[in-house]
Amino acid sequence: MKKLSILVGATATAITLASAAMAQEVTLRLHQFLPLQATIPAQAIQPWIEKIEAESDGRIKIEHYPSMQLGGGPPALYDQARDGVVDISWVVLGYSPGRFPSTEAFELPFMTGSSESSSRAFHEFVEANAMQEFADTHPLVFHTHGPGWIHSNKPIASLEDVSGQKLRGPTRVITNLLSKLGATPIGMPVPAVPEALSKGVIDGTVIPWEVTLPLKVPELVTNHTGFDTKPGLYTATFIMTMNNDSYDNLPDDLKAVIDANSGPDVAAMFGAAMDDGDVVGRAKGEATDNTIIVLDDAEKARWMEAAQPVVDEWLAEMEGLGLDGQALIDSAKALIAKNEM
Repeated sequence: MKKLSILVGATATAITLASAAMAQEVTLRLHQFLPLQATIPAQAIQPWIEKIEAESDGRIKIEHYPSMQLGGGPPALYDQARDGVVDISWVVLGYSPGRFPSTEAFELPFMTGSSESSSRAFHEFVEANAMQEFADTHPLVFHTHGPGWIHSNKPIASLEDVSGQKLRGPTRVITNLLSKLGATPIGMPVPAVPEALSKGVIDGTVIPWEVTLPLKVPELVTNHTGFDTKPGLYTATFIMTMNNDSYDNLPDDLKAVIDANSGPDVAAMFGAAMDDGDVVGRAKGEATDNTIIVLDDAEKARWMEAAQPVVDEWLAEMEGLGLDGQALIDSAKALIAKNEM
C-alpha cells in the first residue's frame, strides 16, 4: 500500500505540473517615459494592465516600468519593443522623425479636437492607411492627446507675440509649425521640459494641459495661450505596441485577452483619460496667479493662415515618398468628423 500511495502521489504531482504547464503564465514588461502619477500611466495604462491581468485569471502579469527605468531615452522606446528589450512600450510617434510618415497627417496644425474622439479616429486611420509602417511590432493602441497649448514666460496674446520666442516642440511637424508662427523651435522629449524651462534654455513649451501637472509647468511659467474652439493648435500621436515574438508566443486564449484589450475602443479610453486630465490641469492652472490667454476666432484665423505652409510642405514631402498626402489628410478629416463628440 505504501508503494501504491507513493505512485498515486507521484501521478497527482505529474498531473498538477502538466496542468500548470497547460495554463501557461506569462510575465510582460511594459516600459514608458512618464512618472506613474501622470495621466496616461495612472488613468489609462495602469487600468489597462489590471484589466488584462483580471481577464487572464492572473496568467498574464505585466510589470510597469515608468520614467525610463529600464534605460535609454524616450526616442528608444519603439525599438525596445521591436527588439525584445521590453515586451510592450508606450511611445510618442513623433520622437522618431520621419519614421511613420503617414501618421503625421494627424499632427498637422488645426486638425483635431477632443482627445477621446480624435484617438478613436486616429486608431481607425492607422488601421486603414498605415499599418505597414508598424509591421515590425504588434500594435495595441494608437491615440492622440488633447489640444496643445503654449505655456510661456512671455505673454502670447497675438501671432506677433510668438516672434523670436524659444519654444519647445515635440515632433518635427510641430517644430515646423512653431517656426512658421515665428518662434525659434527647439525639439525635445517632454521629460526634458522642466529643466529646460528652469534654466532658460526655452521660453516656453507646447503641451496639452494634462501633462502640465506632473511636469509642474504652472510653477515654471506665467502664461498659458490657446484656443477654446475646435480644432486645437496641434496634437501629438502615440502608440502602445508589443514585441512580435512576445505576442506570437502567447497561447491562443491569452492572445484573445490581448486582442480584446486592443483597438479603437481602448484608444478612446486612453483619449478620454487625456481629456479628463486636461480639465484638471487647466483648473489648476486657472487657480494660480498665471495668465490664461484664450485667443478669439479672428486671431485663430490668422494663425491658421500662418500655419498653412506646414501643410503644403508636408504634402510635398509625402509626394516625394510616393504617398498620397492629400488622401491621407482627407481620410483623417473624415474619421475625425465621424467620431467628433
